[in-house]
Amino acid sequence: MRRIRVLFPFVGGPVLGGSHISALSLAASLDPNRFEPRVLVHFEPGAIGQRARDLGLDFEVLEDTPLMSSPGLPLPGRVGPLGYLTRTLPALRRTLKQIDPDIVHTNEGRMHANWIVPSKLSGCRHLWHHRQDPAARGANTLAPLLADHIVSVSHYAMPSRPIRSISNRASVIRSPFDFPAVRPDRAAAHAALCDELGLPRDAVLLGYFGSIIKRKRPDGFVRVVDAVRRALPDRQVHGLLFGDAVAATRGLDETCKALADSLALADNFHFMGFRSPVFEAMSGVDVMLVPAVNEPFGRTLIESMYLGTPVVATRHGGNVEAIADGVTGFLVEPDIPESFVEPISSLISDPALQTRIAEAAQADASAKYGAERHVSEISRLYEKLVVGPQVAGTAYA
Repeated sequence: MRRIRVLFPFVGGPVLGGSHISALSLAASLDPNRFEPRVLVHFEPGAIGQRARDLGLDFEVLEDTPLMSSPGLPLPGRVGPLGYLTRTLPALRRTLKQIDPDIVHTNEGRMHANWIVPSKLSGCRHLWHHRQDPAARGANTLAPLLADHIVSVSHYAMPSRPIRSISNRASVIRSPFDFPAVRPDRAAAHAALCDELGLPRDAVLLGYFGSIIKRKRPDGFVRVVDAVRRALPDRQVHGLLFGDAVAATRGLDETCKALADSLALADNFHFMGFRSPVFEAMSGVDVMLVPAVNEPFGRTLIESMYLGTPVVATRHGGNVEAIADGVTGFLVEPDIPESFVEPISSLISDPALQTRIAEAAQADASAKYGAERHVSEISRLYEKLVVGPQVAGTAYA
């Protein structure tokens, strides 16, 4: 019996997001005796191609096939419904005939929408890996109608109003996390960031890690930094934003800069850019902040917990599934910047509290979010889709 062939399609470009990292790590970790991963990148290899190379994955590039996307998003290679039917759909079917996968595993909105129909017409199983808003239109319409299985990264992110029951075709499987073998020394990492920015070693460093997109509320991070600075007038409080703007929300970074200027925060706010690997920087901040709303299940939150960097996050979305308030981190009201002040102040002033939170968070992250568990659960699902009956109501915590 041949190995199960799984196709992972992506859109190439400069952005490497959490969904890309998770999916490529999965592809690289599958048992080669049971599975044959095939990676395909639209338009150009970009950051995804480089990540695939780093993981030892071969990939192919589909340069000239246009893709559908939402009309309001300035994305490359966009085509409307008619162009999709006359150009994209036939091209993707030809690609599927050539590759002959058993499963097409899509991991982001544009890939879901473009690949699900040709997958079904070509007789492939389609796995829709949902990492977005529970109200996302495709997840509640296309996925319930056409996907063979829906995997959600959290209970919160599971499609909220599917037009057809998905009770026997949906699972919650947590994303994989490739934690560093050795945790960076937090004191040394903090000193390195202070030296890089020309700050005193006792400066309070508040971190934001992630793409600069609306859902993650980078502007909210600016306001929280301002609130903490005002609450701690005797300390140098600085906000460090690690991440890049993406094409769909270009200009939000400038909005954040303008907001920092308007709050007289320019000298206390630093755009640090995208860094990979990020673990040294993540270990160096005093507290990581997650101001996001509707966040399905953030990677950086779990990574910070594993590293021992305390997390203060909004009581919203998948955050409440990741953090036990007051035990492994803190949850606060999402629309009130001042709600972050008390837990941050407590963490800064109480080393014993920092240690207790860090140790509990590290233990929790290590137990629940290792890559081996994710690969094992997805592998079982692949085999059920291809060679065995589905199990009704399968759900993995």
